[in-house]
Amino acid sequence: MYIVVVGGGKVGYYLTKSLINEGHEVLVIERDQRKCDAMAEELGSIVLRGDGAEAAVLAEAGANRADVVVAVTGDDEDNLVICQMAKKRFNVGRTIARINNPKNERIFGLLGIDATVSSTNLIMSQIELEIPHHSLVHLLKLKHSNVEIVETVISPDSSIVGRSLKELTLPPDCIISMIVRDGNLVIPTGTTEFQPGDEVVALAKVENEQALRRLLTS
Repeated sequence: MYIVVVGGGKVGYYLTKSLINEGHEVLVIERDQRKCDAMAEELGSIVLRGDGAEAAVLAEAGANRADVVVAVTGDDEDNLVICQMAKKRFNVGRTIARINNPKNERIFGLLGIDATVSSTNLIMSQIELEIPHHSLVHLLKLKHSNVEIVETVISPDSSIVGRSLKELTLPPDCIISMIVRDGNLVIPTGTTEFQPGDEVVALAKVENEQALRRLLTS
């Protein structure tokens, strides 16, 4: 694959190095001359100095033949512009953007960016894995929506232990999709009762996550 990486900081550098090691053709766009020189010295002539948010620079980088454009600058607005331009002007098949402020994730999705990566959310997910009885672990955000797949483990002192699904008043736009109990998959029905240790997987609108968390973990 031909991949254009915009942003030659630490993220862009290590990403580019990994992609090259995997056998991909990669070109990096970076504005800072010192970063360009440092990367070119180690990785070869795969660096283009310029502003990746400018159409002329993307054209010079051959964005029209790129399979993927990845924007990993330190500025969310630049990353959004880069990915939108790659998508709409150069018809790039897949765009990936680094997000520094997790609040921007939803707007990136609404504006057609294929995938986003937020270091804040990744770290939070790892923290949540250590406290499964007190939080919802974010498993996946559905593309082009504000719906997430979340998971939690029912603690012995949860208020829903012994209660059936039909007895619960779920928040709007929230669905209990499955339960993993003693390693076995349970597709819940209205009469399914919750037990301590149940791993509950649910779909929830982002704005209703807190209400769902309170219901399942209180």
